[in-house]
Amino acid sequence: MTWSEMQPLLSQACWDTLYMVGWSTLIAVVVGLPLGVLLVLTDRGGLLQNALANKLIGQLVNVVRSMPFIVLMLALTAFTRWVVGTSIGREAAIVPLAIGAIPFFARLVETSVREVDRGLVEAVQSMGGNTWTVVRKVFVPESLPSLISATTTTIVAIIGYSAMAGTVGAGGLGDVAIRYGYQRFEATLMWIVVAVLAVAIAIIQFAGDSAARVLHRRAGKGGEPFRFRLFGGFLPAGPVSAEATPAKNR
Repeated sequence: MTWSEMQPLLSQACWDTLYMVGWSTLIAVVVGLPLGVLLVLTDRGGLLQNALANKLIGQLVNVVRSMPFIVLMLALTAFTRWVVGTSIGREAAIVPLAIGAIPFFARLVETSVREVDRGLVEAVQSMGGNTWTVVRKVFVPESLPSLISATTTTIVAIIGYSAMAGTVGAGGLGDVAIRYGYQRFEATLMWIVVAVLAVAIAIIQFAGDSAARVLHRRAGKGGEPFRFRLFGGFLPAGPVSAEATPAKNR
């Protein structure tokens, strides 16, 4: 196979992979973020402590996470067809990709949120903050660098899942590698796909790590310590003037 024949295949495959991974990541973050926070809130000692709810959510997450993606994808065939009208193609692949990534991302979110300093939570509560305020003003901002790293890890995992989705005609780089590289013995095309995936993952990992480091420094983790203020975001630690002190605390 010549380069002129491979180029359109690779171009379309790259776009299909980007499309599937992009939408799946978006859905995983939108659903997985509150799910991970809820696991922390309902755990023992959490703000919404509920042993039954925590156990049910945790078991559901564990069951989906433990299932091999290829099995999950086949098991969801009927559900996928009901959601998007077909079980073949890149739109159909988004459904199992997202469902497989949601519990994976939720567990990473849970780990990130658990690392937040509980002293900040107590400070917000002592100032009259409710559960939503703690989530919005403490959990998410304080764990943001870790959440960026978790998102990066999830994207890389979804790229791997999308390659497996090619086995059922979902398109993308995995489909090209299987149909042309493996089944038609086009070794050159196979190695080009491997190289493209390796470069894409390296770029994504670098971008995610860089963003996490920048946010880490801005949050004061790697330098000057910061003080949290309920309605004013973050303030550099140090003497606070009377003008900067809330009237109710004077």
